[in-house]
Amino acid sequence: MSKKEFGSGYFGEWIEDELGLPAYLYTCDQINDPKAITPMNEKWRSNREHLHQVGNDRLVAVASNYGHIQVRQDEGSPKYLNEFNPERGQFAGGFGYLTDGNNILSTYYPGNADSFERTFGIGYIRKKVNGHGYSIDHNIFAPFGDDPVLISQVKITNNRDVPVDLRWIEYWGCHMYQFSASSFAAVLAGKPGKHPRDIRHEFSDKFKHMFEAIPNGLGILESKFLKDLNKTIDPANLKPTFVDNFPPKTFLVSLDAKANAFSTNGKEFFGQGHTELPDGLNKALKNDIDSNGVEAAMFLERNVKLSPGESRTISFLYGYVPEGFEIELLIHKYKRIYPDLFEESCRQWKSNRMELKIQNEPWVNRELFWHYYYLRGAMTYDNYFKEHILSQGHVYQYIVGFQGAARDPLQHALPFIYSDPYIVKDIIRYTLKTVKKNGEIPWGITGSGQILPVPIKPSDQGLWLLWLISEYILGTRDVEILDEELARYPCYGSRAEVVSVREIINRCYKHITKKIGVGIHGLQRLSNGDWNDNVIFGHISAENHEEIKKVAESVLNASMTIFVLEVYSKMLEYINEKGMAEDVLKYANSQREAVQTQWNGNWVKRAWLTEELGWIGDNQMWLEPQPWAIIGNALTRDQKITLVKNIDDLVRKPSKIGALILDKAIDVNYPIGQGTNGGIWPSINGTLIWALSLVDSEMGWDEWKKNSLSYHAENYPDVWYGTWSGPDVYNSSLSKYPGQTAFAEPVLTKKVVPADDDVVLGHETINWTDFPVFNLHPHAWPLYDVTRLIGINFTPEGVELRPTLQQDVYKFKSSLIGLEKTVSGYSGWYNPKKEGTWKLSIELTNQELEKISSISTNGNKNEFAIMGNRVILTGESKLNKPLSWQIIINKF
Repeated sequence: MSKKEFGSGYFGEWIEDELGLPAYLYTCDQINDPKAITPMNEKWRSNREHLHQVGNDRLVAVASNYGHIQVRQDEGSPKYLNEFNPERGQFAGGFGYLTDGNNILSTYYPGNADSFERTFGIGYIRKKVNGHGYSIDHNIFAPFGDDPVLISQVKITNNRDVPVDLRWIEYWGCHMYQFSASSFAAVLAGKPGKHPRDIRHEFSDKFKHMFEAIPNGLGILESKFLKDLNKTIDPANLKPTFVDNFPPKTFLVSLDAKANAFSTNGKEFFGQGHTELPDGLNKALKNDIDSNGVEAAMFLERNVKLSPGESRTISFLYGYVPEGFEIELLIHKYKRIYPDLFEESCRQWKSNRMELKIQNEPWVNRELFWHYYYLRGAMTYDNYFKEHILSQGHVYQYIVGFQGAARDPLQHALPFIYSDPYIVKDIIRYTLKTVKKNGEIPWGITGSGQILPVPIKPSDQGLWLLWLISEYILGTRDVEILDEELARYPCYGSRAEVVSVREIINRCYKHITKKIGVGIHGLQRLSNGDWNDNVIFGHISAENHEEIKKVAESVLNASMTIFVLEVYSKMLEYINEKGMAEDVLKYANSQREAVQTQWNGNWVKRAWLTEELGWIGDNQMWLEPQPWAIIGNALTRDQKITLVKNIDDLVRKPSKIGALILDKAIDVNYPIGQGTNGGIWPSINGTLIWALSLVDSEMGWDEWKKNSLSYHAENYPDVWYGTWSGPDVYNSSLSKYPGQTAFAEPVLTKKVVPADDDVVLGHETINWTDFPVFNLHPHAWPLYDVTRLIGINFTPEGVELRPTLQQDVYKFKSSLIGLEKTVSGYSGWYNPKKEGTWKLSIELTNQELEKISSISTNGNKNEFAIMGNRVILTGESKLNKPLSWQIIINKF
């Protein structure tokens, strides 16, 4: 690679912006550069489009390398408020035009410009355009926090030596596109029919638009409504729906001064000139509010007079009005704070994030900052469950249109225990509200509160819930959450049972241990899937599915159960439910014994299916259960060493970017090296990094780096995704297309595939390349794994630390807990929500133990004990005053 910052890849380079935040300077000319092309189904979007996320706690703006922005909003049902659909004259929004009457410059690429610079930043996209004697610096950002708005700030500079009169026209579309999975019904049923995107367009076309001019020349307010719909919506008594029949109003406001003119007719404005030379620039905007069909859009004009060398910044507010917000209050708020808002928003992004500073590897902390932003910036709000949610995103949300599986947000929330625990509570509450009376968690949600009607009943989802809430309580000491009462699904009306959090998680535990239970080998049963739905679907013929669902056992689930129930037991002990804690621990130990018997001398088996089908994973390594067998301490020390060597030889060494999920492909009708047939999964390698660190710390750290965005960009620089965001799975070295994500080869050949060909699903509907970014696993797991490499283990009495990083100097920092290693020793802090006296232990080397000079807590020298290779000390924390500690080690 060149002299770019490490991990930059081909399409641009990592920089530090003027406010000290990491940003990606995108430099590719995607129109003319063949490397920009993605093998995908162009029915969904352009194969030259690359996407960046601009988000806050409420919305996600999907920013294109062309400069347009589609705003995703989830209340009522996940959707784009302003779809990009050039065939129908709809161009999303987030760009504008500057004209002096003769020349045109725009922030839609290439903008009729001499230069067009794009920066993908934390919470923003910035476009700097130069040409015709003018410069435009167009910055669109999502203000930090929970408001449903974007700010568009346009700095215009006159580089000429004469005064000029200019027009700036700001454009935002308003034709929505709903993501509901119901549009896939025909495809999933195996029936020919319309493409799901066409079905979604037909639904959107049923809505009529109505516009109002906001008083005092401030802007435009837009509404959508179904003409013949006689129903109304009651926010206090919502019903599950596949689609949103009552989408929110959207608006465009001029913040710093009145708009000089406006229009609502996109067809008339763009005309025959399209986005390059719109007809509407040749005449005045009409101040019309009559558009009501597919032509509907929002344009605001600002007139700007500039002297030679003079610059001026104009600002706009775009947003929507969900329940609980009022447009007047939003306008008033942002008219008051907009001038310094971008700097303040960036400052807040810096404040609570997780950090890991390592000498000689500064890219690590840069990437962690980026992961924190991309994870939190993907959050949206679900008004059915009245909670925020961290959807898996990617093809699941943006193409198929569902939030699932339920295990995924529970994983995504894990890092926030350490930085933003209130986010964790939202995800916990969201999940608890979906739990059935028997403790089962539905696989997924689509539309608004609509349980996804699929036959998949995974057996692992309750484990993720118990893990998250147990670690959350042990870490933060927030026991009050257990006594909160929630309205369980369907959440409204007479069928909504109001029950405590404590009771719901107890039901989940009983579902895991009684309803799912164990099979004839004492292992947790499999149902018809655990983490890997394809361990059954697509792998085993359908006539065996019912018997498998009744009797099959999962070594993956059993191994995970050991760890999860041990953490759950610790949490129960902390809240003084010691009898139940003992019962839970006893069940965990039974799973450990069952897993131990599945060691075959090289690894643990994957699953037992039926008497006829027997075991899978005996003659080849399936990676999924192996990390959990180590984490759950189900193997002897020698077995762990053997297993780690086999993992390294079989699935780590063949790959440049993380371990393969299989050591060799299996005989299924799915491309080799893609997906679950030998692909590379960040969510599985997240547990692998952790497990490796417990046996071979250097290998654990190496695996963390191999799974990073930077390593992907260095090893596959010509694949744009995997540089600043990525999918949930990469193709491995077993594939003909390593480093990419899953796609069907017909998208390369463009050949017509027979309708009965199994590959038609990928060609005609979904390839992972159709939306290969915004999956949250490659952002969440690197953050959480840092806490595992630091060796944080919360106990009923306090915290245990077993650092595995081998560097001489590093600093881990989060709002909950920190650890710093220097040449002089160790220091750190613990900052739970509850005041108390806590026992802290840290594992040191024998050499370090021998050279301890002094130990202090909260600035005072303190007594300590040494047990084995651990230093044990106690200290007190108070509200807003963490327990701090320091161990001075004499190196000489």
